[in-house]
This record gives sequence, C-alpha cells and structure tokens, in this order.
Amino acid sequence: MLRGKKVLLGVTGSIAAYKSAHIVREFIKAGAEVRVVMSPSAKDFVTPLTLSTLSKNPALTSFTKEDEGDVWNNHVDLGLWADLFVIAPATANSLSKMAHGEADNLLIATYLSAKCPVYIAPAMDLDMYRHGSTADSLSKLESYGNKVIPAESGELASGLEGQGRMAEPENIRAFIENDLAKGLPLSGKRVVITAGPTHEPIDSVRYIGNRSTGKMGIALATSCLDRGVQVTLILGPTAIKPEEHPMLEVIRVETAEDMHRAAEAHFENMDLAIASAAVSDFRPKDTSDKKIKKESGTPTIELTENPDILADWGQQKKGQVVVGFALETDNEDEHAKGKLERKNADVIVLNSLRDAGAGFGHDTNQVTIIDRNNKELKIGLKTKSEVAEEILDFLVNEWIH
Repeated sequence: MLRGKKVLLGVTGSIAAYKSAHIVREFIKAGAEVRVVMSPSAKDFVTPLTLSTLSKNPALTSFTKEDEGDVWNNHVDLGLWADLFVIAPATANSLSKMAHGEADNLLIATYLSAKCPVYIAPAMDLDMYRHGSTADSLSKLESYGNKVIPAESGELASGLEGQGRMAEPENIRAFIENDLAKGLPLSGKRVVITAGPTHEPIDSVRYIGNRSTGKMGIALATSCLDRGVQVTLILGPTAIKPEEHPMLEVIRVETAEDMHRAAEAHFENMDLAIASAAVSDFRPKDTSDKKIKKESGTPTIELTENPDILADWGQQKKGQVVVGFALETDNEDEHAKGKLERKNADVIVLNSLRDAGAGFGHDTNQVTIIDRNNKELKIGLKTKSEVAEEILDFLVNEWIH
C-alpha cells in the first residue's frame, strides 16, 4: 500500500518523538519516499540530523532555511507534494492548533495546506488524553476528514499506566496500509501461495531438487499484501527470506509431502489459491538415514509419485479461484492448456524455459496467462514484481469480483 507513495511525516514536541526515527524506517522499508517536517519543540526530543539522515531529505523545522533567512520553506509546496501526511507524535497542543487553524509554525501551516489524506497519532499523558479539550480537538479533526490512529495503553512517561501512548511505529504503518486497502478489489481476501522448490531426500545429505528460488511466488505474495490481502505463503527451501508483514504468514516446508499437507490445511478458508511452487513430481521410494557410501556401488533409486497440490485444489474447490503455473520446454501452449483442463484449475500461468530472462533464478519473467474461458494475456519480459501485478490485475478483471 505504501510502495511508491510520497509520505510527509510531521513530528511534534513529545517524548514519543524518539520513535519518529523508527517510523521513518518503517515507511522507507515499505517502499515510500519520506520527508519530515518538525515543530520547533520537537527538536528537544529528536534531532533534525537524525531524521534527515534516515529519510535522505532535509528535516524542516522553520519557515526559512537555517542560515538562509531569505530562503523560504514553502509549506504550500510541501502539502501538495505529499500523497499522505502522517503526524506522529501529535501532542495535545498541536492537536488544538490544528483543530483551530493556529498556523504559528511550519508544521501546522503545512497541515492546513495539505490536499492529501492526513493521519494523526496522538501522544500524551493519561489525563491529557482523557481531557475534554483533547476529545474535542480529535473530534473536530475527524470531522475535517482526518484519520486518527488510536493511542495505545501502557506505561507512560509520567510513570502512570493507561491510554495515551503513541501507537507503535509498526502499528502506525499497519493502520495506514489497512486504511488505504479499503475499497480495493482484493481487500479483505485471503490467498494461499505455494512458492520455491521442494527437496526430496535420497539419504541424510543428498536430495532431488530443482533450480527454483521462489522469487515469483514471493513477488505474488508481496503484490497481494500491497492490495490488502491476507497471505499464507507456503515456502520451500530457498535462501530468500520474505519481508515481514502483519498480514503475511510464512510456512516453511522441505518436501512435496510437507507442502501438500500445508496446502491442504489452508485451502478451505481461502478465496484464492496460487500454486507457483516448483514441486518435485517424484521422490525416492526409500531413503537412507545415513550417507550412502561410494564404496557401496552405484545405487539404484526407485522413484514414487508425489501428491499433486494443484489437482487436489482443483477437485476440492468450492468457490475458490485456483491458479497454477506451468513451466514448459516444448509444445508450451498445448501442455499448459492440457494442465489447465486436467487439474481443473481456473487459470494457468505459462512459463517457457526457451524465453531468455524467464524461469528459475532470474529477477525477470515473461508469461502467458490462460484461463478456462479461453482468454489469454501475453506479458512480455518484465521484473517478476511487475509480472505479479499483471497476474493479479488479470484475476481481478476476470475472476475475482
């Protein structure tokens, strides 16, 4: 939700201002560009240097540039630049000024000029938060269309226990992302995604596997999270670690049977199921719990078939949209369409290893999306993140309403 957004962070003079550094990092980690504007008293709690270093933009504190009294920090331009204005922490004093339009510092003047959504995270002591004037300020600000991020309960700077703590930085980020997701076509949906390879043990040190890295499945999970989807990612053995997110559950598995069990357990309550993992079709029938020695002679490995996650989802679906991936090396369209029909999937995403820059290990991909209604969409070579976006756009347009 925050990827590519321009976020203006307003910091006022509260002890909670020390957490503003963490807030900046949360937004940048989510892919946002961040600028900071501070009230004069905020400098008593956190330095502009800290916030400018973290945001990679000057942290502004006054109407004129420091040491350049004739150069104006244009609050109108700041307000127009931002896609979101987040004021955290917001003191009782600043809330009152915002509610009554008392533009005696750069932050309040910028707030009054902002055309974008405004989020406010109050921070103050227990009795101040309970005071009628604070409630009036918050009510008035909400009537202006601002969104208030509720204060949390806990130990306060005064030593009292109760409500008034500024929401934790990760909770501020989650509140904003959830709010931005409201009304999006996939918001509130649940998806299970399989990703990565599986490793089928031969003995205690060797396995049958493939070159999958899980990049495509992780890109799909990230794109779903950006759209407000609750994601369960069943991830095979890969060195890539998905970024933590409050709406993401990652289940690590090793073998095809492990992945199948997890996929079965999570399918029933899902709206969408995407089988992007490169699951081993076969596993050794017998495995050794010790390393097989060369001196024992050349071993013969008898294989047995692994369970088929996509086919089982196709048979069990009751309203879920089921999406599979087909990685082919010849007769690609024919094999992908056959898989679509045979597995009773709704959509197949076709990869060809003959396409340069596509398939395992690359940061790019090119695919053809084919569905049961004979609709096809060819996606040229793009980053896997961009391909994931186009796959989800196709699903929203054709399958998820």
